Parts: sequence; C-alpha cells; structure tokens
Amino acid sequence: MNACCPGYVATDFTGFNGSRTPQQGAAIAIRLATLPDDGPRGGFYDDEGIVPW
Repeated sequence: MNACCPGYVATDFTGFNGSRTPQQGAAIAIRLATLPDDGPRGGFYDDEGIVPW
C-alpha cells in the first residue's frame, strides 16, 4: 500500500481553483498503481518522489 499527494488539482472539490489539471494530479496515482509486484511499499509520494512523514 502506498499513498500519494496529487497536489492542488482544479476539480469541482476545489472550485476549479487548483493549479494542476486532473491529468497532472492523476499521474502519481497511475505511476504507483502500475509499479511492479516487488516495487516499494508503505510510502507517501508526490511528483518529486517519496515525502517523509
């Protein structure tokens, strides 16, 4: 299980005020969802990589 931060995405939830498109926000989720079976687990990620928490 991994978690990700898509950033401030322009959606109905944000009143379309976000600075990122939904496609840009989805990129990190898609990247994590398509990791190989032996990929990293238990992390929190954004576009830059792992986010310490």
